[in-house]
Amino acid sequence: MNTTITPAKSMPVSRQLAISGLVMASYVVLMLLTQGVAFGQFQIRIATALYALSAVYPFLIVPLAVSNMLSNLLMGGLGLPDIIGGLFVGLTTGTLVYWIARCKLNDWLLALPVILGPGLIVPVWLSYLLGVPYSVLAVSLVIGQIVPGIAGVLLVKQLKAKQVLR
Repeated sequence: MNTTITPAKSMPVSRQLAISGLVMASYVVLMLLTQGVAFGQFQIRIATALYALSAVYPFLIVPLAVSNMLSNLLMGGLGLPDIIGGLFVGLTTGTLVYWIARCKLNDWLLALPVILGPGLIVPVWLSYLLGVPYSVLAVSLVIGQIVPGIAGVLLVKQLKAKQVLR
């Protein structure tokens, strides 16, 4: 049984849409299951580990950003700045992950955008909305994103080892 997925460039659009839908659903479900820690002081958003998949499939950048936006809409409770901000953070993080992969840098560097994207951008509006200094929020969010950053790299490495992603 061949489990190798076709590279994104030669993958039919219908398959890209199907994978996008599955990844989006996975993101939202992971957020739903982990919302107790995903919206806390350290915001350990396990779902953001999925941004690492943008390294292999850049077509997932937009669906993952929309998933982040939907999660903030459905579960966040901080209104339009958080909803639009989630979309922006998703686009930025996914794009940075893709650029690292495109430059053929070490897979462990994929963790950096997953950690620093949300960790340094989200506090821009959260500090205003919550009345907490940017630096305090940035430190706590960066700490919270370490687990998803590492998990994302391990996910990509495992899928590559199993030759599911090429």
